Amino acid sequence: MADPPRSAPRARRVPDPAKPRFYYKGDRLKPLRAFCQAARLGSVSRAAEALFLSQPAVTLQLQALERDLGTALFERVGRRLSLTREGAELYELARPLVEGLDGLDGEFRARLKGLAGGELHVAAGSSTILYLLPTLVQAFRAARPDIQLVLHNVTGKDGLALLRSDAVDLAVGSMLEVPSDLSYAPVYSFDPMLIMARGHPLAAKDPLRLEDLSPHGLILPPKRLTTWRMVDLVFQQRRVPYTVALEVGGWEVIKQYVAMGLGISIVTGICLTEADKERLEVRNLREYFPPRSYGVVVRKGRVLSPQARAFADLVKPGVFERRDWYESGHSER
Repeated sequence: MADPPRSAPRARRVPDPAKPRFYYKGDRLKPLRAFCQAARLGSVSRAAEALFLSQPAVTLQLQALERDLGTALFERVGRRLSLTREGAELYELARPLVEGLDGLDGEFRARLKGLAGGELHVAAGSSTILYLLPTLVQAFRAARPDIQLVLHNVTGKDGLALLRSDAVDLAVGSMLEVPSDLSYAPVYSFDPMLIMARGHPLAAKDPLRLEDLSPHGLILPPKRLTTWRMVDLVFQQRRVPYTVALEVGGWEVIKQYVAMGLGISIVTGICLTEADKERLEVRNLREYFPPRSYGVVVRKGRVLSPQARAFADLVKPGVFERRDWYESGHSER
């Protein structure tokens, strides 16, 4: 009787090097989470408690991870697990990934909540923040408490740089010259004021001429600021000499030094309060110096965000409001 035909020997399966060897890759988070907890707590049992799993389940996950990576990740030192050098490298890589994924839900919900409010970044100089913005900020916070308002205290030049780089949504302040790439909407106007110490001889002089200021030293802000440039321009145009007794930044400092009798100053009316008028002599200089406007500055071509629109409308309703093509009105061209 003939022997039954033998089946052909089964070919040995050779792993495809192009395919990943991590067969649990579709659910890699679980063993990596178990690994990170064990590394953090130094114990499999404590890691199991933190993950609400059984100790054998965590042990199997750690063993599978070590097997698939082909290296030992832990070594036991007494009753505590300690990371090997390879385990420390993996922990450094895996921890931010696991923490990021575990915190994804909370972070996502927080961002969704923030979409309704969001942030508003406004650039402004010290005087604007100190004297003009407090009532506006108070009203804005009352109307839109969901929006986080960030005020950037910068000089004019730095504020324009922030606008051009879109680091801020808008700027509030004073501008003498408006660059072609920006739009400026003046809203407030303040007269230039001469301030002196109480009892100063110029306080009673009538009429008060620009030439009367020449013998008295001026206390002015630094030359890089707009106020100094404006004062210098007016004196130069009228060919009236003047001297600077002190150059110092900040209206509050200038007012304090003037009250001490160290000189006189020409300030913008925005910085004068009722309390200042009790300790200083004040004369209006609108006859010689132009009024100073303060308003909103935006970058041309940028569409205001809802947060920026809400703030700009609080300053002046409808400012920078875009017109449709079919609407009549003044063209910016």
